[in-house]
Amino acid sequence: MRLEGMLEALEEQRRQSAIRDLDFEERLGLLVERQWLWKENRALAARLKNAQLKIANATLENINYRHPRGLKRAHIEQLRASAWVQEHRNCIITGPTGVGKSYLACALGHQACREGLRTR
Repeated sequence: MRLEGMLEALEEQRRQSAIRDLDFEERLGLLVERQWLWKENRALAARLKNAQLKIANATLENINYRHPRGLKRAHIEQLRASAWVQEHRNCIITGPTGVGKSYLACALGHQACREGLRTR
């Protein structure tokens, strides 16, 4: 059944003496939650790998808005919502050399992967 996340959580529970204070349903709930998180993390890692982003660690959270390049936080937050992706619209990023166009594109791709969308 490929329950590797649940197996890891069960082994951790066995090593913890305080876990015996929880009843069966609570322990089972922790195991199921851990399996779900394990599966989600694996799927995210696969989407990020398949996306082949040039800047793998680019995220929208790490954008520096203080740099004078005319980047508006409100506009980036609109793009973060990814409604434009679901509406099958394009996003064109323009600007002079060195202002972070590639970084922004990779950060948007990373955000799309986190939301469960395939990215290229």
